[in-house]
Amino acid sequence: MLHFEGKQIVIRDWQLKDAEDYIFWRQPGQTWQKFDGPYYPRMSRDEVIKLVDTLCMKIKTDTLETPRLDLAIADRNTDKLLGMVGWYWESKETNWLCAGISIFDPNYWGNGRGFEAFGLWTDYLFDAMPQIVRVDLRTWSGNFGMMRLAEKLGYTKEACFRKARIVNGEYYDSIGYGVLREEWLQMHPEGFQKDILR
Repeated sequence: MLHFEGKQIVIRDWQLKDAEDYIFWRQPGQTWQKFDGPYYPRMSRDEVIKLVDTLCMKIKTDTLETPRLDLAIADRNTDKLLGMVGWYWESKETNWLCAGISIFDPNYWGNGRGFEAFGLWTDYLFDAMPQIVRVDLRTWSGNFGMMRLAEKLGYTKEACFRKARIVNGEYYDSIGYGVLREEWLQMHPEGFQKDILR
């Protein structure tokens, strides 16, 4: 079972006890969805339930993917589900992936939990996939929190596609950040986890 600790949070494998909270937070209409890819369609409640049922089956049969496609973010003290980290291929042919993070409850925004979670996730991705040379983060110009997070973690702003996203009828830029393996290792030669737990 994967489990990585920060000071405030852990990122860990999904557990059966997460199912009810995960269904609640993934339903349409949650505040976090206003910032996390609001230009993409949302799953219906039935689609969310189907997703969670599939996840629960993988947990029960010990068939979660390796490397993991996503991990839960939980409170370090209570183990309450707070959000998730994940990744997808931008181009599998060239080992180019994009990573993301969602903290579901706005009460937990802006206090360093996302910094810890995404830093631990970046470490995991580089460790779990020796073939990748970079990790990307994609966002949009209205998501100030995500842009600050990327910059705080040392990701470099590499792309700005002007007026490429529409949110609430207004155009925004699509923004791309990235960090190279050698840059990450230079910033965290002993690993991000050791740095934040000092």
